[in-house]
Amino acid sequence: MTEVTFKDLSTLSPGERAALVRRSEADLSGFTDKVLPIIDAVRTEGDAALARFGRELDRAMGLEASSLKATPEEFDAAFDAVEQEVIDAIQYGIDNIRTFHQEQKPEPMWLKEIRPGAFAGDRWTPISSVALYVPRGKGAFPSVTMMTAVPGVVAGVPDLAIFTPPGPDGSVDAATLVAARLAGVETVYKAGGAQAVAAAAYGTQTVKAAKKIVGPGSPWVVAAKRLLSHVIDPGLPAGPSEVVILADDTVSGGLAALDLLIEAEHGPDSSAWLVTPSRRVVDEALAALPGHWAQMSEQRVGFSKTVLTGPYGGIVLAKDMEDACAFVNEYAPEHLEILSEKPFDYLGDITEAAEILMGTRTPNAIANYVLGPNAVLPTSAGANTYGPLSVTDYMRRSSIGYVTEKGYPEMAARTKLLAEYEGFSSHANAVSAMRDPYLKG
Repeated sequence: MTEVTFKDLSTLSPGERAALVRRSEADLSGFTDKVLPIIDAVRTEGDAALARFGRELDRAMGLEASSLKATPEEFDAAFDAVEQEVIDAIQYGIDNIRTFHQEQKPEPMWLKEIRPGAFAGDRWTPISSVALYVPRGKGAFPSVTMMTAVPGVVAGVPDLAIFTPPGPDGSVDAATLVAARLAGVETVYKAGGAQAVAAAAYGTQTVKAAKKIVGPGSPWVVAAKRLLSHVIDPGLPAGPSEVVILADDTVSGGLAALDLLIEAEHGPDSSAWLVTPSRRVVDEALAALPGHWAQMSEQRVGFSKTVLTGPYGGIVLAKDMEDACAFVNEYAPEHLEILSEKPFDYLGDITEAAEILMGTRTPNAIANYVLGPNAVLPTSAGANTYGPLSVTDYMRRSSIGYVTEKGYPEMAARTKLLAEYEGFSSHANAVSAMRDPYLKG
């Protein structure tokens, strides 16, 4: 049997425990040097570089500079290529995602009277342009299209564009085009990896530059986002998939193993840990994995075995549930499942997780596709400071202030005192008697 990584928290040194929470993209030094010339080529050559990298890196032999943007005819053909049941499932997921994000959308503006005659508040407006990155290297992801496009449309972003790697024939995955159109996005560029990030940042002859880019990607994408963060807002850190399955003694280890494989099958750079204080759950999970693998495709078995036998995945035995929850908080996972007959008993102990799925009937698979909350989530401990992708990620907030004749005297007097204390003479002058002649009434 494949030797699954097993760790007992009670036997680990502080250094070994710290190593347990590392992710594959923690060190991007090996990618940075490779990404830099790609960025420079796209910046200087534009479409020609995008097409060349599509052929060289994505093996899209039929890709030319003249065919970088999906045509209306390609969108139409996609609906003929995808089975109606799949189209219906995409529409079902989009409907739920739209409902969730419409509820999440803030009021356009609010104002509160802070003091008599002095008002302050916020105004929310959409960002003018956002690039949506949809990966394809280890599979096709119309689900990512759904998760990135719907909140952008709900937010009212006027210029949304999808970037996704082309297939071997230079085409876009058909289901991705279906999801894009059903979500309300008709601009899709055939570009992936670091070259897509560079195109979104600088623009090309075909690609319009964007203010921000959102969506998950490989370490190549993550490295390019970091290098170009002074040109384009890189959004939340979304790299290779990761999950922690937190299981107590009330559930089957076979179920825990089943859900552990959901994120582990994404790719060999994913991270996936089962943490439990129950030896029974550990043993049942180990016994169940071969049977689960027998029901998976060869490619996905290979990916998940690499993860669960390497440094970024496996099974962790905790002293008790308190210790297990502490490990979850140290890890700050992208996805967290709480497998228990009473999952809400532990919810209060979890403070560092981007997504928390409760109970035995809420597997990560449902959340990835159709539940409604966004499945684009911060990785590599980003959950310590970031939340899931949301409608507000496509919007900008402006503070609004309005002081009336009634409120001005008191605020001006206090402002003048503080400005003089800090030594800012122009600040003080602006609210002094010097202003009075310019005021009407």
